[in-house]
Amino acid sequence: MKGILFSFFIIAASVYAQISPGDLTKFHADLEGLSNCTKCHNLGEQLTNTNCLNCHKEIKERIDRNSGYHSSGDVKGKNCWSCHSEHNGRNFEIIHFDKSQFDHSKTKFDLTGSHTKLECNKCHKSDLIKDAELKKRENTYLGLGNSCADCHEDIHQSTLGKNCNTCHNTDKFKPASGFNHNKASYKLTGAHQQVLCEKCHLNETRNGKQFTKFKGLAFQQCSDCHKDVHNGKFGNTCTKCHNTSSFRSIDRSSFDHDKTNFPLIGLHVNVNCAKCHGNNLTSKPKHQKCIDCHEDFHKGEFVVNNVPRDCKECHTEKGFTPSLFTVDRHNKTIFALTGGHLAIACKSCHNDNDKWKFSSIGTTCISCHNNIHGKEIKQTFMGDNECRGCHNTETWNKVKFDHSKTEFPLSGKHAQINCNQCHLKEGTGKREFLFLSLDTRCEACHKDIHNSQFAINGKTDCERCHSFEKWKPVKFDHTKTKFPLIGAHQSVACEKCHKQVTENNITFVKYKIEDFKCADCHLQ
Repeated sequence: MKGILFSFFIIAASVYAQISPGDLTKFHADLEGLSNCTKCHNLGEQLTNTNCLNCHKEIKERIDRNSGYHSSGDVKGKNCWSCHSEHNGRNFEIIHFDKSQFDHSKTKFDLTGSHTKLECNKCHKSDLIKDAELKKRENTYLGLGNSCADCHEDIHQSTLGKNCNTCHNTDKFKPASGFNHNKASYKLTGAHQQVLCEKCHLNETRNGKQFTKFKGLAFQQCSDCHKDVHNGKFGNTCTKCHNTSSFRSIDRSSFDHDKTNFPLIGLHVNVNCAKCHGNNLTSKPKHQKCIDCHEDFHKGEFVVNNVPRDCKECHTEKGFTPSLFTVDRHNKTIFALTGGHLAIACKSCHNDNDKWKFSSIGTTCISCHNNIHGKEIKQTFMGDNECRGCHNTETWNKVKFDHSKTEFPLSGKHAQINCNQCHLKEGTGKREFLFLSLDTRCEACHKDIHNSQFAINGKTDCERCHSFEKWKPVKFDHTKTKFPLIGAHQSVACEKCHKQVTENNITFVKYKIEDFKCADCHLQ
């Protein structure tokens, strides 16, 4: 019996070898064997596309919808095996095409704009495939949708429809070049054209995400967006007096102020009528002098013979600032402007708590500036709070100071360090410069990486080994230690004896070795 079965298998294998032209690819390997031939082939007939599409339903579905590459003129009407031949071996590439030469328009999804610059795998990846079965496949190009939302998040959360092309294009998402506000329900005119979009279209959080509201805004009345400064006295129709060019642009067509004895010039043009004429607009105010309407902000500092000097000497109707009092005029006073003072606004020196002062202000540094150093600097360097010993009017940060005159002359690398690194203390929201109170010990600025191994009476004198030029211990002489290096010890690397240790959670190199027995380092 066993001999009969063995003969049967030998014959069957021989027949299959004569019938099959070669091994199937790894994708169809599960169809290998005589019992599976009719799953693809019809006995006595040629291969048919029907058998292929019975398995590859995702392709049939696209052909039926007349969509995708297989419905293009290059493929439609062809036999499947003309492109995807089989029985060529396990590792044969049954799907093969040159991605760089592929015409994507044949898929009925033209690549335009920024899409043309994308690598294929930026779009053709499993997390963008909706079909669960297709997600399992490797290197498939099927299963993608062709609407924007299939790949991109709808940041408008369906409030503006699904046709993104109405406002956006494939070149760049922002700005929305296709959007025209004039086609919206609210057309922008005048100053509204200069308003930033986010001033009206506010950002909010919706469904846990940032969201900009474009639809559903109230705009029927001006008061929907703007506060009614008249508190309803003139009704709700703002356009009776105002327009969108400017709120201050008021319709004065019924009155020409230039025909009066006081033509409106400069900022007077934009002054609310009631400011001068009262709410009923019937009063006729005095207007011969500026002080008839304006308060003397200088509180009599420019009064000569009990008569205030004319404001026009320094000011115009275009505004209180800038003043007509020039730098040349200022330099003829007892305090000429030099250096950085030339860039200081007049108000910085002449206005104190909204009180203008001119002739009554001092001319020394501390008249305007606080001595931020307090008692940190000796009288030797800053007598009578005179800042000019170190600073000048050109720039405050440019300090001219001879450090060699102090108890801590700068040498080596210290001479190259920015002053702030040692003298500026920052913390708790304030900046403080320290001089006299600075600790001159090395460890006051530098971390003692030796963990106080070389401290004497609580102080570590780094200069015993180090110089100010380099950190390397150029002054260190091992012959002056308790263990002079003799013989072969001279060629041993330092780290062979001086190893890293950890004590009290601090890791450092152990230099102070207490015991020097040979057996401590060498095997017995």
